[in-house]
Amino acid sequence: MKKIIIAAALTIATGLSQAADIVDTAKSAGSFNTLVTAVQAAGLVDTLKGPGPFTVFAPTDAAFAKIPKDKLDALLKDKAALTKVLTYHVVPGKVMASDVKAGKVKTVEGSPITVSMNGGKVGIDNATVVKADVAADNGVIHAIDSVIMPQ
Repeated sequence: MKKIIIAAALTIATGLSQAADIVDTAKSAGSFNTLVTAVQAAGLVDTLKGPGPFTVFAPTDAAFAKIPKDKLDALLKDKAALTKVLTYHVVPGKVMASDVKAGKVKTVEGSPITVSMNGGKVGIDNATVVKADVAADNGVIHAIDSVIMPQ
């Protein structure tokens, strides 16, 4: 008990907290609520809480809002299609923004995404990275402004 209290006091005093996994990091960011709902609907929570490491190109809530509501609702109800779309946003390994190179990169879904560099901005298919290097203890999240779809 004494160790827990000391650890809590050190955490509060230093402002440090234990790193969270991809799912918990996305939840606490506050801008990935639709993504978290989709990950839960697809049954991918345990996978993205696993050891990884993973690089997730995570559509923001604003990115999901670009999809017509009826199409998004249908996707959220189709577990196979949803899993395909979500795993298309995940790359094995931890790739920080400074390590990104233009070209094709194979996703967990199996199809490659196209990474491009344009004036210092990183593009992923038809999306742009709007916030890079959101660290998690089992990988990294790069927020993107559009939902990308596998071919």
